[in-house]
Amino acid sequence: MVARIIDGKQRAAVLRRDIAIGVGHLRDETGITPKLATILVGNDPASAIYVRRKAEQAAAVGMQTESHRLCETIAQAELLSLIDALNRDGAVHGILVQLPLPQHIDKAAVLRAIDPAKDVDGFHPINVGLLASDDHAALDRIIPCTPMGCMMLLVDELGSLEGLNAVVVGCSNIVGRPMAQLLLQARCTVSIAHIHTRNLPDLVAAADILVSAAGAPGLIKGAWVKAGAIVIDVGINHVPNDDGHGSRIVGDVCFDEAKERASAITPVPGGVGPMTIACLLENTLRAASALQARDLPNSETRKKGTPQFA
Repeated sequence: MVARIIDGKQRAAVLRRDIAIGVGHLRDETGITPKLATILVGNDPASAIYVRRKAEQAAAVGMQTESHRLCETIAQAELLSLIDALNRDGAVHGILVQLPLPQHIDKAAVLRAIDPAKDVDGFHPINVGLLASDDHAALDRIIPCTPMGCMMLLVDELGSLEGLNAVVVGCSNIVGRPMAQLLLQARCTVSIAHIHTRNLPDLVAAADILVSAAGAPGLIKGAWVKAGAIVIDVGINHVPNDDGHGSRIVGDVCFDEAKERASAITPVPGGVGPMTIACLLENTLRAASALQARDLPNSETRKKGTPQFA
């Protein structure tokens, strides 16, 4: 068996097309154009690239963007003041603070400061609670972007996930924990593991669905993967090239080994990564729709494109 390669770039392009249609409908029906505000603190090159890509893709689907680039030494109070201003700006529908932040800034305090209705990353405690509450009908239910993208890929591959054994390797608030919540809501039997799990090979071997987000290159060996499993590799790890010059990006899963056993697998890069940015745009559109509905309770809001996996 050789696994089918799950093309995240292609799936993200389809999602962006649908988002662009939704943006047009919202603008035509209400006069509102969704607007995403991004905040980048410091000069980390990778973070700068990510923020630029997000802004470019937002513009490509017809959204407005607003970028704030702040110096590395900015006081936390000044950053919080900016967030407060964006919260109160009715023209801004989504706020994204690019992580990581400098060590002198309390990340939790910053994330809590964002209006939950504009928290398009889905990291605010209220949005975490809404996700855990299993309230599928909530229009303002914002799902973290990477887990949302993973679920879209899984549903594309499998349709129903009901009754399948799912193993999530990684327990971060950004990917692992919300991923487990979504899989539970899809009626999977879910196990959460991490790099300290003692019986990790045995646990992985029982997985019909394996999602690895541990940030550990080559952690998951191909021999561990159950024959016919679906493998979603969220890991983005920089490792030196074999010739000692430069580096390359690899996932958590030993791809060449695992593709001989899995039925389908995401590559790194080109798998989950493109879905993450597309889902950020989906969240921004949903936030704009929800905020418009909150201001005009009797208005019609966009339903098309809302994730159907949960």
